[in-house]
Amino acid sequence: MYVYDEYDQKIVEERVKQFRDQTRRYLAGELSGEEYRPLRLQNGLYIQRYAPMLRIAVPYGLLNTKQVRKLAQIARDYDKGYAHVSTRQNFQFNWPELEEIPDILAELATVQMHAIQTSGNCIRNTTTDQFAGVAADELVDPRPWCEIIRQWSTFHPEFAHLPRKFKIAVNGAKMDRAAIEVHDIGLEAVKNEAGELGFRVLVGGGQGRTPYVGAFIKDFLPWQHLLTYLEAILRVYNRYGRRDNKFKARIKILVKALGENVFAEKVEAEWAYLKDGPSMLIEAEVERVSKFFVDPAYEALEDQSEALAKLEAEHPGFARWRTRNTFPHKKPGYIAVTLSLKPIGTAPGDITDKQLDAVADLADRYSFGELRTSHTQNIILADVRQDQLFTLWNELRENGFATPNVGLLTDMICCPGGDFCSLANAKSIPVAESIQRRFDDLDYLFDIGDIDLNISGCMNACGHHHVGHIGILGVDKKGEEFYQVSLGGYAGRDASLAKILGPSFAQEEMPDVIEKIINVYVGQRTEDERFIDTYRRIGIEPFKERVYAKNH
Repeated sequence: MYVYDEYDQKIVEERVKQFRDQTRRYLAGELSGEEYRPLRLQNGLYIQRYAPMLRIAVPYGLLNTKQVRKLAQIARDYDKGYAHVSTRQNFQFNWPELEEIPDILAELATVQMHAIQTSGNCIRNTTTDQFAGVAADELVDPRPWCEIIRQWSTFHPEFAHLPRKFKIAVNGAKMDRAAIEVHDIGLEAVKNEAGELGFRVLVGGGQGRTPYVGAFIKDFLPWQHLLTYLEAILRVYNRYGRRDNKFKARIKILVKALGENVFAEKVEAEWAYLKDGPSMLIEAEVERVSKFFVDPAYEALEDQSEALAKLEAEHPGFARWRTRNTFPHKKPGYIAVTLSLKPIGTAPGDITDKQLDAVADLADRYSFGELRTSHTQNIILADVRQDQLFTLWNELRENGFATPNVGLLTDMICCPGGDFCSLANAKSIPVAESIQRRFDDLDYLFDIGDIDLNISGCMNACGHHHVGHIGILGVDKKGEEFYQVSLGGYAGRDASLAKILGPSFAQEEMPDVIEKIINVYVGQRTEDERFIDTYRRIGIEPFKERVYAKNH
């Protein structure tokens, strides 16, 4: 993973000093709330319903164990003993004291972490596949390219005050596990007929109040021009993006208004002035960054499938867990493991200080001292030896990480909702828990199979409800909390946006509604069909008829 040089470290330390003084002046009444707002947002600080929330940057979801232990210490010393994994692979603290935020940032700086540009109208954390660098279906490791984008975009003076926030995702594999089609810019690594590396470029995706699947505007961008082309897109957005209405300020609105062809023409025209300029990448720079992402010291191992199959026969719980929570590795004898943060009774994505310390210990012993966060709000140990998998499973069970539900209904994405967020129309966490409790039969969950259930507390869509196979949105109806259900969303390749099922439901109805939807799927599916496949084949009407049958 990337390691700061002396310049990086100095920049972060100077930012801490700067923000400490800004916070002091605000608390002393020398800065108004309106003056302080853009300063705190550029440092990841939100004012939520009951307390400040601090969002910590985790570039492309990659952490070392020293950093994880620091997060655990901060959770103990400055928060209520836990942290939250966000859908942009970052960490959040929901209960810090405002006057202690500069101290937290100073603590983070000691382990090469910060909260810069995790909020505000700027380029946010660039995200990627949680299995980057180890996935067997990978064309290229996307992490060096994410790091190049991070270094280019952090403190970029031209793009510090965009019309709205801006999100970039990079995919380097055959499968799209980075959800690039619902990002402001999505980058897919490709090779041309000559075997040269480049990127397929998408713009104008996004969720929120007006969701769109983005449009690919360039089929092959040579890697040398990655930054120059990104600059051209951002310049067009900065010039033409709306600033009079924040609800219509995202780049997706601009692309829709101009049309993808006209937008692409404007980008090409701007790029003509930039493509051979100082932002053009050279091989030496790519090699410099790539050296931070070399493979760890893998051993020459044999595949352990037979031995693991014997253990599965003796331990059905291990068999279930291995089926759901492990992912094939590019190296024989290794496997990637997902630690589920979705046990029943826990807010999805929450992790305690003790669990953070335990994760760090596990990563040191089993995965070369590194771990990842995913946009599905789980944690990954990417480089586990297969012959240590059974021992690891037992340790994960002891620490609450072995729920065998990755990819299943209870592995839901869920924003903090009205329990924390001042923007939310409704609570998300109680709905998630009620559904988890209704579907607590593992045999039934395994029979249902792969399904994405995503919950958002408001139209900002932090819970990605637009791309859930089943999406739930909290809405306000005359001061009361209700929930709108949508079906058919998908965040992978050939992404689709969910369609609203019909009128909204009261909170206590939600487990019954989800159960009826699942019953339609189970009754209608063919062999090996996932929920999204059945939905696309039969459409929304059979689900609507079953769910609203009592109203007819």
